Amino acid sequence: MLYRRAVLIAVSAVAVGSAAAVYVSASSASGTDDAIAVPVPDARVAAYCRALHAELPARVGGLPRHDLKPSSDLIAGWGSPPVVLRCGVPRPAADDDVNTLGAEVDGVSWSYEARPDGSVRMTTTLRKAYVEVTLPKKYAHDAGPLADLAPAVKRTVPEGV
Repeated sequence: MLYRRAVLIAVSAVAVGSAAAVYVSASSASGTDDAIAVPVPDARVAAYCRALHAELPARVGGLPRHDLKPSSDLIAGWGSPPVVLRCGVPRPAADDDVNTLGAEVDGVSWSYEARPDGSVRMTTTLRKAYVEVTLPKKYAHDAGPLADLAPAVKRTVPEGV
């Protein structure tokens, strides 16, 4: 397992370097009026993200889906404050640390990153596209949104790196 993680780290470092060059800096996702930073993945990853967008549920954690600004197939939101999904993000730096907390929810593995505002950022691991879900402080300890998103992620974003 340690060897596999080291290989994944090395392979992913190249992808992160490429994505970082074109990555739009993130802005706050604390409210529905805030603009959400749209990732800029390569064409292969963008295709997975478009497929995911088409499969996303109307409700996550009991919260209704709504449009975010700007309109994009790479982002989605539910509720207010919004649970925000961004697909095609770079591999999180936290994944370089073997001690990073994570969770497996309904067959999808996620790395965990606590944020200073009390929200939590969860990012898929070991998938062909990184899918990031930011859970506002209000929902930070609720796995329900991840469980609701898992079927769509499993159908549209293949395992592997």
